Amino acid sequence: MSDLAIDVKGLNKSFGDKHVVKDFSLQVRRGEIYGFLGPNGSGKTTSIRMLCGLLKPDSGSGTCLGYDVVRDTAAIKREVGYMTQRFSLWEDLTIRENLEFVARMYGMKDRKQAVSKVLHDIHLNERQDQLAGTLSGGWKQRLALAACMLHEPKLLLLDEPTAGVDPKARRDFWEEIHALAAKGISVLVSTHYMDEAERCHRLAYIAWGDLLATGTPDEVLHRSPLFTWEVSGPAARLAEISSLLKERSGVAHVTAFGHTLHVTGEEAGALERAVTPFLREENLQWRKAEPTLEDVFIHLMAGASENNSQ
Repeated sequence: MSDLAIDVKGLNKSFGDKHVVKDFSLQVRRGEIYGFLGPNGSGKTTSIRMLCGLLKPDSGSGTCLGYDVVRDTAAIKREVGYMTQRFSLWEDLTIRENLEFVARMYGMKDRKQAVSKVLHDIHLNERQDQLAGTLSGGWKQRLALAACMLHEPKLLLLDEPTAGVDPKARRDFWEEIHALAAKGISVLVSTHYMDEAERCHRLAYIAWGDLLATGTPDEVLHRSPLFTWEVSGPAARLAEISSLLKERSGVAHVTAFGHTLHVTGEEAGALERAVTPFLREENLQWRKAEPTLEDVFIHLMAGASENNSQ
């Protein structure tokens, strides 16, 4: 058996005259958590749907769990759990009733046993008789994950699963994901949150259909040709400096983080010349800093936006 849960090359998908996914290639190892990042409308959801057999690619080839992504879509669906962006279960049914209904749709044998097992595994036992419509966002998310796990899939495809969920629920969710990966389940998860990106084993960044970067979080960070200065000080003055710096040569981006600014550029000398006039200003504290994943992805997105507009 291949060590790769996903191995696709050159996938393309268009809707009318809009080329949504362009020559998409991806490899995800078994038991790996792979983060899938990019702006809204970048092609993430379309790519995920091609991988799990819901959409047929216009061209390209590859396998998902050893099955051909073009010819074996029915077999892929049986072994993949797909969690959509929106909660799509029945709010007027209890947690257990929802899961039993999903189990019937899968045509599963021993449905009650399977539901009891997933209720225990996803820590929903104590709430099994609660109506889904009364659950908080975090518990709805956990119920949706349980529904994905009923048929014991080998691959989970999670499409922005923590959108609108509070920080504690997001942290608990990620603990569940790492526990599943430790059991050998592969996970492809799309997210906008940089703290979640850092929890992944590897990342891919897609923008307007193009795959821009792949690797571990550390690799993506250190392959970037970015240099960063950080400045803190009075909010009003930082706002003024931000406007001034954005117009200076050598500055690629100025990004606010609370009471600090990250000033980034692609060439260390040019960036230092840009910030030098402000370095001795009273009430400002400057220091050279390491770029963050968010700095890198903002830079990638800006570059992709410029290329897409040409």
